[in-house]
Amino acid sequence: MEVKLVPGNSAGTVTSYYLASTGAMWDEIDFEFLGNLSGDPYTVHTNVITQGKGDREQQFRLWFDPTIDFHTYSILWNPKTIIFYVDGTPIREFKNMKTMNVPYPEEQAMRVHSSLWNGDDWATRGGLVKTDWSKAPFTAYYRNYEVQDCVWSASGSNVSCGGDGSSSWFKEGIDEDTMKRLKWVQSNFMIYDYCNDTKRFRLGLASECVDMN
Repeated sequence: MEVKLVPGNSAGTVTSYYLASTGAMWDEIDFEFLGNLSGDPYTVHTNVITQGKGDREQQFRLWFDPTIDFHTYSILWNPKTIIFYVDGTPIREFKNMKTMNVPYPEEQAMRVHSSLWNGDDWATRGGLVKTDWSKAPFTAYYRNYEVQDCVWSASGSNVSCGGDGSSSWFKEGIDEDTMKRLKWVQSNFMIYDYCNDTKRFRLGLASECVDMN
């Protein structure tokens, strides 16, 4: 999806683009863009929710002003990995680690959603900065939504895909060159990682975090 975010004083607003299933035990893969005061950077908030449980947030700044022009935000979701992309650059990977008893969203169909809503109880500096309603209406723009869907055969022996074909969809993970770009983003633009938040998770970090660290 190409998105152009709310310009100016967008504090308190949350522009979202995400996948979600339904029900109390839903799955969800989130892009949420947290507004800020004029001149301050946007925060890109990502999360992976499985069976109704999230708490897997990573947050980033962007290396450009996302309010001036459209930029492309993509989610690759297959049975082996979830990758978040900004203009083709990966910013986050969440692998299927069910062998480590890490829940992975693979059993429920998800639909694409988008919304623009008031999240001033948490979105900007943890809720310290509230929405200035004198700046309303707040407007975000979406365009050029594209989807590449893949369908398993009845026997489960192969998969057929639209778009660029199965090779671009059925990735095992990130290759070496792409991993360098991912590490560049995470080294320079990541501002929060649930895997480093020992204060919040005092009873212990998630098992995938312990493995990665």
